[in-house]
Amino acid sequence: MQETDLISEIQKGDKDAFKNFVDIYKKFIINICYKFVDNADDANDIAQEVFIDVYRNINNFRGDSQINTWLYRISVNKSLNFLRNNKKYTQTNDISDESFKIPNSDNSELNPDISLINKERKNILDKAINSLPESQKTAFILCKKEDLSYEEISQVLDISIKAVESLIVRAKKNLQKLLINYYK
Repeated sequence: MQETDLISEIQKGDKDAFKNFVDIYKKFIINICYKFVDNADDANDIAQEVFIDVYRNINNFRGDSQINTWLYRISVNKSLNFLRNNKKYTQTNDISDESFKIPNSDNSELNPDISLINKERKNILDKAINSLPESQKTAFILCKKEDLSYEEISQVLDISIKAVESLIVRAKKNLQKLLINYYK
């Protein structure tokens, strides 16, 4: 069944069509949410909320954009709302140089293996990304982690391509400032 036919069936109230829709897009939506909240259980919970929204609002989907774009927009918004509403995820923009120090691989006392170093680097980068202003963080994640084009990001965020470019450039500059001591 084609995407347009599936949407049409869901709009008519076909619950089996919606079940198929969930089966098709579940992993896609969970992955988007996970990239924002970095927790599998929370990503699953947010994905459920996304599907509830989709079910309630499917009749508002006119097909002006691709279904993926619509799902991205809902998933990103739900993820950002989750982050705003859960204090345990609130990140501070005041990141000290100390928070970006990792063990030196030459330090014989620690002797970490490569996977540990890579995990630590990922944590440091994630912390820096999470400290970005929300709009920069969102654009950056969609670009770098979701590999969306600037045009696709502009559709998801409902902003111009120039605005997307500006957000990503500012995000990169802010990340560079945050990570400069780490990479010295």
